[in-house]
Amino acid sequence: MKNLKPLFLIALGLTIGGCTSSTPKGGETAPVEQEAPKNLIYGIDADRYDIDRGEVRERQTMGQILDEYGVSAATVDRLDKAAKDHFPLRNIRPGHRYTAFIESDTLGNRTLRYLTYEENLTDYVTFGFHEGDSISIHKDSKEVTLRRVKKSAVIESSLWGAIMEQDLPYALAAEMEEIYQWTVDFFGIQKGDNFTVIYDEKFIEDTIRAGIGRVWGAKFQQGGKEYYAIPFCQDDKVQYWEPNGGSLRKQMLKAPLKYTRISSRFTYSRRHPVYKVYRPHTGVDYAAPIGTPVHSVADGVVVSRGWAGGGGNTIKIKHAGKLMTGYLHLSRYAKGIAKGTRVSQGQLIGYVGSTGASTGPHLDFRIWKNGKPVDPLKMTSDPAEPISKANRQAFEYVRNSIVAELNGEIADSLRITRLDSVEMIDFTKGKNNGK
Repeated sequence: MKNLKPLFLIALGLTIGGCTSSTPKGGETAPVEQEAPKNLIYGIDADRYDIDRGEVRERQTMGQILDEYGVSAATVDRLDKAAKDHFPLRNIRPGHRYTAFIESDTLGNRTLRYLTYEENLTDYVTFGFHEGDSISIHKDSKEVTLRRVKKSAVIESSLWGAIMEQDLPYALAAEMEEIYQWTVDFFGIQKGDNFTVIYDEKFIEDTIRAGIGRVWGAKFQQGGKEYYAIPFCQDDKVQYWEPNGGSLRKQMLKAPLKYTRISSRFTYSRRHPVYKVYRPHTGVDYAAPIGTPVHSVADGVVVSRGWAGGGGNTIKIKHAGKLMTGYLHLSRYAKGIAKGTRVSQGQLIGYVGSTGASTGPHLDFRIWKNGKPVDPLKMTSDPAEPISKANRQAFEYVRNSIVAELNGEIADSLRITRLDSVEMIDFTKGKNNGK
């Protein structure tokens, strides 16, 4: 990116919205000194119990698991009723882990006191069995640590392929597609396109990967052009912005669906696969499995929904700026979609199918402007509301810091670590600019 102002920091706290901060609040009372930590597993003193671990088997129920530990059917029934509003016992899934905490007495009797079931990598629920036949249910999460990571990759085939080749979190590909869905043509990616991204990766027990947190910035290079994504909080919401303060969010999405390939492009002379004659194809065909979700590319109103001959099940939506979009060959429509329905950008409207004159599952996507067909792949779109004047100074500081980190190394003290309040310090003047 060219002509950016040099990175500067001003000792001034600028509150720019109610976005979540990654920095803990101060002023808390110091904790009272306690005994050395015990051997805690899921918050339970494991030294008091025998530990038994297992995985839920195919078609195994919680009742069957508890029966193996001597819990009566009557107690399981009470637990099932008590857990209904917290974690229904029927929600356990094969392959998920559980841990049993068993109390043994001097006579060798073994009694199940707790059983903890892992809903996912971080969240778990603990069922307690206490004296007097009382039961308890407690939901909690494992402690997660964040590591700030900067990674770069060159694309050989696709964004997802590059993510896998570099052993990066799969969630990162989905997050980058979400951030750049208005800007980068992921169907037009070519070998040699590349990206650099800064993000927080989540870890459990310092070694187990548990997904990603905030993406702190990205630079995507496609076809020789650079597309930066700068996070900033405006109107109580963190969004991603271009370096000039324009929103990455545009009037129209680049495509109405994900994880597909283009099987046919916009042309006025294509041999129709069904009719075997040359005729105009004023749309783009996205090959995708039947049932793939289809989304409206912009805010608008449904003007028609129904059978359209060779187009099969079709939806047409009218948008601002005398634009109209069409979604053809759908297998079915999303719930609530009818003529006159107002839809928002990204809203689910239907599912990929092969209805009408079609030789296989795909979406035929079309755009008309002033009633004339427009190539969807060449369609330009206006951005959403830009950075406000009141936020311009704080945004430029955030931008300069993120860009410096993307393009090189900067001191930890200069990194942006929160977006709800930006503290800027001017080291070039040697004094605070704030009061």
